[in-house]
Amino acid sequence: MEDIKELKSKLKKIEKDLQNPSIFNDKNKMADLSKEYHLLKNKIEQLEKINKINEKIDELEKLIKENKNDEDLVNLAQEEIKQLNKEKIKIKSSLTKENTFENRNVIMEIRAGTGGEEASLFAADLFRMYSRYAEKNKWLVKILNKNQTSLGGFKEIIFRIVGQDAYGKLKYESGVHRVQRIPETEKSGRIHTSTATVAVLPEVEEIDIKIKPQDLKIETFRSSGHGGQNVQKLETAVRITHLPTGIVVVCQDERSQQKNKEKALKILRSKIFLAEEKKKQEEIAKKRKLQIKHAERSEKIRTYNFPQNRVTDHRIGKSWYNLSEILDGKIDEIIEKLQKFYSLKNEN
Repeated sequence: MEDIKELKSKLKKIEKDLQNPSIFNDKNKMADLSKEYHLLKNKIEQLEKINKINEKIDELEKLIKENKNDEDLVNLAQEEIKQLNKEKIKIKSSLTKENTFENRNVIMEIRAGTGGEEASLFAADLFRMYSRYAEKNKWLVKILNKNQTSLGGFKEIIFRIVGQDAYGKLKYESGVHRVQRIPETEKSGRIHTSTATVAVLPEVEEIDIKIKPQDLKIETFRSSGHGGQNVQKLETAVRITHLPTGIVVVCQDERSQQKNKEKALKILRSKIFLAEEKKKQEEIAKKRKLQIKHAERSEKIRTYNFPQNRVTDHRIGKSWYNLSEILDGKIDEIIEKLQKFYSLKNEN
């Protein structure tokens, strides 16, 4: 069990950092520290509960030894010990969950798929949907990199979401999202089908993934605007290639080369971690001779049908008929259904 004194000392340091006036100018840092503060405070409270339970159990065991001949008293004490142990297991289970990736911040990627400009506009709709959902949960959204079209769509957008249980709630959004609607540019009124892919990555820290400097190829270039034109004379954009895996990450939204590099490394760590986790799961599946499904980018998971005002999640076979509200961020019910579905699936 972790040392409560050390945790309390860490909590005091975070409290001091949160009171620093300079922190108010850095929303990302503020959000990270606030989240860490609440998690740490909750952990201390839960550990103190466990300590009190252990003290009660010790007292009851002592009572049993001193009153061996009193059968009724012994039975009552043993029953209370049983209930206290159940409560202790429940607390430990909640602490274990907090230490998993369920509670991590998220890095999301949305890319336009088939459908040209309409696919890019749909990618922008999905970004707005997740941004609104984050806002409703009081999470912070920070764009890490984007490639915007002249009509306001996104060929690609990568963003960070900082918040409690962000990965646990959003991880099942990974996959191909399909839209069926009449584009504004379509004069004949025909319904077009377009797609966008969504990838959800848990935010991974340096302690989780160690990257050797010699495994990285770092290149700099001038950042580009709409249509690819250079918008800066300085080479502030950064492209990092992880040589062992071939994973490439590009960041160009910041005016500082260092900040773009930091963002790129953050995304890269998450991508490497996800690739390693996927490899482990595939090995487990082979050993068990079971086919484990992942939310692959090639797997169509959801359809947004505008003429029918319908959103259908194909994994659970359920439809909702409030498309505009869903695109406005009201996806709580969808996420809850998916969490329940995969929870039951993992139990079987």
